[in-house]
Amino acid sequence: MKIGFIGLGIMGKPMSLNLLKAGHEVVVYNRSPKAVQECVEAGAEAGTSPKDVAERCPLIITMLPNSPQVKEVILGPNGVLEGAQPGAMVIDMSSIAPGASQEVAQKLAEKNVRFMDAPVSGGEPKAIDGTLSIMVGGKSEDFEEFLPVLKAMGSSAVLCGDVGAGNVTKLANQIIVAVNIAAVSEALTLATKAGANPETVYKAIRGGLAGSTVLDAKGPMMLERRFDPGFRINLHIKDLNNVMETGHDIGSPLPITATVMEMMQTLKSYDLDHQDHSALVQYYEKLAGIEVKKAD
Repeated sequence: MKIGFIGLGIMGKPMSLNLLKAGHEVVVYNRSPKAVQECVEAGAEAGTSPKDVAERCPLIITMLPNSPQVKEVILGPNGVLEGAQPGAMVIDMSSIAPGASQEVAQKLAEKNVRFMDAPVSGGEPKAIDGTLSIMVGGKSEDFEEFLPVLKAMGSSAVLCGDVGAGNVTKLANQIIVAVNIAAVSEALTLATKAGANPETVYKAIRGGLAGSTVLDAKGPMMLERRFDPGFRINLHIKDLNNVMETGHDIGSPLPITATVMEMMQTLKSYDLDHQDHSALVQYYEKLAGIEVKKAD
């Protein structure tokens, strides 16, 4: 299948490369030419604009930072909507507000262009090895048709409901991840402050009820001071902004999420928001007065 892929950032580039590895023809577009060139060297074709990509491909995938960028690329001047042919499919794999997904879907439907929202979880490592978890909102027949494409980028793809349900599921995911990271940070800081070896504490608890994917993925990063971004704090702040907006719109209480959001905003004020979200441990360390030597 000939697939257009727009947005070649920390997640989009490895996802597009996995589509190439699966044998698909891929036309890529990105504002940064370096990422485009890397994909072209791997066998992709370069597009000149979102419109150009849509004119050339029956399936267009977008992987962009947030709702405004998705609307601009799909609905804006020289965008996907201008180039897409009737019957084409647009799959937005960005993490955005559910209402924005529904708005985009409605505009595309007026031109008989199909749409699914399909945000992902797993960060850069799983984007690279093609084992992302994909949460999809859309029609069941569209999901079944394009499931093989999704499975080229992820180990799991679940239809969560109509358009917007994928991003509702992703918001729930981001709440759980954020709160888990805060809990791991709090626990390891307590262990350190109390004079215990935090690495030993981690090893002791990971096999019990406190064990989790987040603990195993982020705990070692905290212990080793490895905060190179797999998923940056500023992106998690973006997701939690969408969580809070959605929660306020529908009247769903989010007190714990709001607290973690403020912790991340504090790190942003220290210019640490470019780091991996595991760097949230530094919020606790600063409050506890723990001087931690950075890893070499």
